[in-house]
Amino acid sequence: MPLDAICLQAVLNELRPQLLGLRIDKIQQPARDQIILVLRGKRLLLNAGAGAPRIQLTETLRDNPAEPPMFCMLLRKHLSGAKIVGLTQPPLERLVRLELDASDELGRSGRRVLVLEAMGRRSNLILLDGEGRVLDCLRRVDTDMSANRPVLPGLFYEPPAAAGRLPVTAETKNGFSSKFSSAPAEHTLDRFLLDHYFGLSPLMARELAFQAAGDVDTRLFEQNGPESLWHALEEFLARIQESRFTPVCLLRDGKPMDFACMPVKQYGPAAEAVEFASFSALMDFFYEARERQERTRQRGADLLRAASTARDRLRRKLAAQEKEYAETQNRDRLRICGDLITANLYRMERGAARLDCENYYAGNAPVSIPLDPLLTPQQNAAKYYKRYTKAKTAEKYLRLQMEQAAQDLSYMESVLAEIAQAETEQDFSDIRMELQESGFLRKQGKKKVPKRASNPWEFRTSGGFRVLVGRNNRQNDQLTTKSADRRDLWFHTQKIHGSHVILCTGGAVPTDQDLLEAAKLAAWYSQARESGNVPVDYTEVRNVKKPSGARPGMVIYSTCRTLYVTPEKPPVS
Repeated sequence: MPLDAICLQAVLNELRPQLLGLRIDKIQQPARDQIILVLRGKRLLLNAGAGAPRIQLTETLRDNPAEPPMFCMLLRKHLSGAKIVGLTQPPLERLVRLELDASDELGRSGRRVLVLEAMGRRSNLILLDGEGRVLDCLRRVDTDMSANRPVLPGLFYEPPAAAGRLPVTAETKNGFSSKFSSAPAEHTLDRFLLDHYFGLSPLMARELAFQAAGDVDTRLFEQNGPESLWHALEEFLARIQESRFTPVCLLRDGKPMDFACMPVKQYGPAAEAVEFASFSALMDFFYEARERQERTRQRGADLLRAASTARDRLRRKLAAQEKEYAETQNRDRLRICGDLITANLYRMERGAARLDCENYYAGNAPVSIPLDPLLTPQQNAAKYYKRYTKAKTAEKYLRLQMEQAAQDLSYMESVLAEIAQAETEQDFSDIRMELQESGFLRKQGKKKVPKRASNPWEFRTSGGFRVLVGRNNRQNDQLTTKSADRRDLWFHTQKIHGSHVILCTGGAVPTDQDLLEAAKLAAWYSQARESGNVPVDYTEVRNVKKPSGARPGMVIYSTCRTLYVTPEKPPVS
């Protein structure tokens, strides 16, 4: 996890001069795992969530519930007006003790301690009294959950047990050399460090291995000795001792992937290292982006599930209609049965289960016709005629219904392609609104949500022409039928769902390279992204028409030309 013990030490070094001596004005609990202490306008966030435990000053505003949770009420009772007098961390532990001078209901002063255990899935936030007893905690741990270390009100607080390995800050050169020579030679350098020392995160262990050998996968037997690794470790320990910390966030494709308290070079050009002014600003950026990505992923998963369900329902519906349509093609058999029953009324008896006679439509070949014993011969004949008439009528309507179902299925496939390309929350909101307006999703509530305008992707060709790419079907319609000039060029993958791409020419003549680059964009933003030699049709916008009543994004066009291209990832728009 990003906030290891050493990074936590750097954060506390930054927070102490800003927090010591301040009094708590407000206490809020915006989420189950989050507590915010407001101190003279500063907002101190204590997060005990399994995925993001941390302590930091935050500028991000969070909505509070209408009714404060019980733990928040308890903290308000004991800590409102309390002054922060200490902010400590046991050596190389992911644990913070917030020492506070507080007063009880009678005005008597006393000591309270708020303990943050930032330990992954075992993270917790615990309030202690002056004697070290637990007043309450965010997550109560009974003896069934942990027989060795229960955390319950009334019990004395026991810190987590030590890891049993040597703290990395306590190592000496001789001890390091001894451990290095006795370690299995096939182990990698980072595994050696993690196996023998407490306080190192996997990221820092890989970084030390990279600094020592130039590769994170180097093994012990590939090293001539411990000198290079010890030198890297010694420099690392000197940084800790001198508190030479730098807030660094690692970005991949513009998205945060990790952060550290010192420069990280192991990823090379695959990741961008961005320095921040403070660790609090770094963590605000990192976790806000990660939470936004998670919300986007969740929204995308929900929307994908709803669209996939609608598509599968359409497939089943179309299959049933095709089966029923195939049955109507054999309807003449029903009319013939009615004719044969009518022709043989003289030889039939009421209550018979079948009629064996000659089929004069087929050269008097013998035929056996099932009958309903409860009906008279005339009623059985009428029943076959009725089924024939029904099948004849159904053929006409089924053909129309199958065409509509096929169009809806094609439309839903295009929506699934949109979802696969969506990147932001607004993209998913636009697609959801599109499905609601098309009737495939139920509208939530009666309140109208204002429509926010989202912009299409925009690129530039090597010749300087603008290229606009629709993010969804509604935007495709907007681009093609309203925004684009009639002289602009329209691109779309041939018989493959994808975005509408507009090459804005303004009447100028683009080069073959401009056409090729626009076609590659059309291929990339389509279901053929992973394919090669994709056919892309292009024509002037004036040749593209939208049929009346067609689904969003559905158009027809004529007089097109075709380019065969291999999709390429576009530059940042």
